[in-house]
Amino acid sequence: MPDRIDINCDMGESFGVYKLGRDKEVMDYISSANIACGWHAGDPLVMEETVRLAKEKGVAVGAHPGYPDLLGFGRRRMDLTPSEIEAYILYQMGALSAFAKAHGLQLQHVKAHGALGNVAFVDLETSKTIARAAARFSKEIIFVALAGSVMVQAAKEVGVRFVEEVYADRVYNPDGTLQSRKIPGSVIHDPEKAAKQALTIIQQGYVLAHDGTKVKVKPDTLCIHGDTPGAIAILQKIREELKKASIAVKPMGQ
Repeated sequence: MPDRIDINCDMGESFGVYKLGRDKEVMDYISSANIACGWHAGDPLVMEETVRLAKEKGVAVGAHPGYPDLLGFGRRRMDLTPSEIEAYILYQMGALSAFAKAHGLQLQHVKAHGALGNVAFVDLETSKTIARAAARFSKEIIFVALAGSVMVQAAKEVGVRFVEEVYADRVYNPDGTLQSRKIPGSVIHDPEKAAKQALTIIQQGYVLAHDGTKVKVKPDTLCIHGDTPGAIAILQKIREELKKASIAVKPMGQ
């Protein structure tokens, strides 16, 4: 059983006068921040403030690139070539890296957002494209892959560092992918239920899918969505249960 886990969360998703998420509060409970890079959410001022806050809280920073789709929050699939996806990933990582460097930090990881991530969960070529962009950016960067998915295979084939990611607040399909948000109940809002799922994953190496199937997963990093109602209560409950189980919370790069 693992004696440590990383907790990551999507951050910096406000835009202009529009405020999304509770970044200041969430930062107290996580170890890695996936920061929006201005294409699905975020803007230069939000990126600056989120990196500054992460440094203040001792949270590692990573890029959270998505499709160029502010109106759709990056959750609408786009028909792009591999070359376009690779360039878009590099562009967004470069933008966030500038703010990290200005604060004396380095990017720890890259995690695809929204529809781009959903495609990568099941499409090997898309996963390899994202992994190649990560490897071209830095040999030290960590590619965040959905546990047990083709993303893991892509990381191995490309030769990039990677961690396998699991979710405490999402419902799983029997094939190990995440149930679509369009289906009611796909996001878990109950802190007790989310904490139980997190502990089962970490301690027993499986998650129960919506049909009761036991899906084997390897937990390196645990994702919590900070923009969902009750996110703080979920994080508090998970941290409480991890402490009881003597499981430390550390950034994935350590």
